[in-house]
Amino acid sequence: MTSTVRPADAGDDLYPTRTPGAAAPFPRRHPVVWRPAADGPLSAAELTAYDRDGCLHFEALLPAEQTVACLAETARLTADPALRDSGRVVPEPDGDGIRSVFEVHALSDTFRAIVHSARLAGIARQILGSDVYVHQTRVNLKPAFDGSGFGWHSDFETWHSEDGMPAPRALSLSVALTENAPYNGPLMIIPGAHRTFVPSAGETPPDYHRTSLRGKNLPAGPADRAAVAALARELGIRQFTGPAGSAVAFDSNSLHASAPNVSPFPRTNLFVVYNSVENAIGTPYAAPRPRPGYLASRTFTPVPRRDGD
Repeated sequence: MTSTVRPADAGDDLYPTRTPGAAAPFPRRHPVVWRPAADGPLSAAELTAYDRDGCLHFEALLPAEQTVACLAETARLTADPALRDSGRVVPEPDGDGIRSVFEVHALSDTFRAIVHSARLAGIARQILGSDVYVHQTRVNLKPAFDGSGFGWHSDFETWHSEDGMPAPRALSLSVALTENAPYNGPLMIIPGAHRTFVPSAGETPPDYHRTSLRGKNLPAGPADRAAVAALARELGIRQFTGPAGSAVAFDSNSLHASAPNVSPFPRTNLFVVYNSVENAIGTPYAAPRPRPGYLASRTFTPVPRRDGD
């Protein structure tokens, strides 16, 4: 198959990564909050905090009845044997447990309604300064006692190199469907590190997502440990905990991770990735071919606006 990696002389890659040898981190080349004067659900103080830290915590984004409905839908999807054959269900790195289920908004009316809601999409529109489309959705499960962790990484580094996302004009919303406690592997973010792009060294292997999504990362993929350590020493690490229904919005270039869950309490989160319609993905910058559509949508239809948006 013909490679779809962009030519080295294309001149349009502002975030080079997956190159031979070590590559030094460098400053972000795009805004974080794109049109701060735009109307939306966030206050000026919240926009300032997001711009500074690359993340924003919400104590209650979803009501209890919606988190309960999402958990029921998660149980239905993970029990569907046909989904395992589709690639949308990612197993744990060591065992048959389920680590992630992708494209849940296309598989469930319950998830679709939440993803298209004015509350969630409105946050993304306000920060990104445009209409948005859904780049990716997934439910990450960390079962009690043996749920695996997620190493330090920037999502944008992956989406840029493997999906062809031009700029970090995207964000994620991580919504707790169960309690996220200090002991069951909650999200950790280095606040302020979203302003530094940390490239990876080494070429992207074909179909790299088949191993990387299970946490079995090859040299290309995880953020450079020395860079993570330096940024963490300078900026600190913030851990996000809260009850079911709480949430964190975070910039696509935020450095984040989560520890394994060895507690007797499961941790299940819905992740929704919104991308600006002005930042649609194209040819991968550093991968042999695009990832499947259930990982990176190539349908750029804006999320419909509701009354009051």
